[in-house]
Amino acid sequence: MSSVGAAAASALFGPEGYLGVSRGIAEFRALRPVVLAGPDERVLTLPVEGLDARRLNEFLALCAPKAPCLVITARRARVLGMDTTAPMALNLPQRIEAPAILALAAEAECAGAPPAQRAGDTAAAALRLAKLAHVLPAVLASGGAHAEEGMRAPPLISVDALAVDRFVNDAIRSLTLASEASVPLNSGTRTRFVVFRDALGGSPVAIIVGAPDLARPVPVRLHSACLTGDVFGSRRCDCGDQLRLAVARLEGMGGGIILYLAQEGRDLGLANKMRAYRLQDEGLDTVDANTALGFDDDERDYGVAARMLQMLGCTRIVLLTNNPAKLEGLTKAGIEIVSRVPLVTPINADNLRYLAAKAARAGHRLDHIMASLGDPS
Repeated sequence: MSSVGAAAASALFGPEGYLGVSRGIAEFRALRPVVLAGPDERVLTLPVEGLDARRLNEFLALCAPKAPCLVITARRARVLGMDTTAPMALNLPQRIEAPAILALAAEAECAGAPPAQRAGDTAAAALRLAKLAHVLPAVLASGGAHAEEGMRAPPLISVDALAVDRFVNDAIRSLTLASEASVPLNSGTRTRFVVFRDALGGSPVAIIVGAPDLARPVPVRLHSACLTGDVFGSRRCDCGDQLRLAVARLEGMGGGIILYLAQEGRDLGLANKMRAYRLQDEGLDTVDANTALGFDDDERDYGVAARMLQMLGCTRIVLLTNNPAKLEGLTKAGIEIVSRVPLVTPINADNLRYLAAKAARAGHRLDHIMASLGDPS
């Protein structure tokens, strides 16, 4: 390989490239340790997702003689009573066990947190990597000379901390069209599924309903994948109802596009969505449940949706949504939105509290929900 080719390969596949970050994401999903390399430090990290005694003891041995700290997001730190806007590093007791660490990371109520200090930028990048991997945004972390020794055996994936911040934009630019085919639906609707491939290994899909005229503003629905609602008809959300209504609306509007995006649970991932459901069962609403786990109330980014539309030749749209954040995200990414069409779906006893929280706290335009609650506005 020429020196130019080697340099290009290093930029793409090395720890500073987006494929290097993809490898780090895969390691976190497999619950294995990853080295985060910052400008001035290297930090050995392990996601606390599914932590048990064996994994904890193995990591402690890798970090020895220094004990690791637990790095959590600012959102989670505030749940634990800390006045902060930055990720925090908690100093763990010498003999702490895995269940106690998981409680500090994810329980709605937790006994007093240990002393903490602001986490460094490199450790904070590990939290962003965890979010990309859809695992709990909490990691065990250890840096310094002792960690350098542990990094040599066994060999671990190393990821450039700065590349993690660039990853979303790099992944959007890497989007490619994988395949497409005609798919008739049971409703009688004729559709064409256009499958894309991204750097995360995901497959976002554009469902072309009918034959939309790309010379005019195209009706578009951005739909975050929801296994529970779309497939199994869960009554806890309105996702399945919105999807089915969108298909019917687009057909009635002469055709349009549904972008089916891998953003389960407002991009928390399915496992974290179930954790949020459990916290809702304990009394939290949908917003507080997400933030109690250390996430923002909505982790979605709509850059990939905008890129899909651009690749389809669709840059002027009529957006079917109740969520103003979708309008803002697409507009910032260069998509012209000429109008918004609301999607009014049924209210039931199981989704009323969820929909009310979306309307009152997340700004969703659900006027029928507020009216049902007697809101004078």
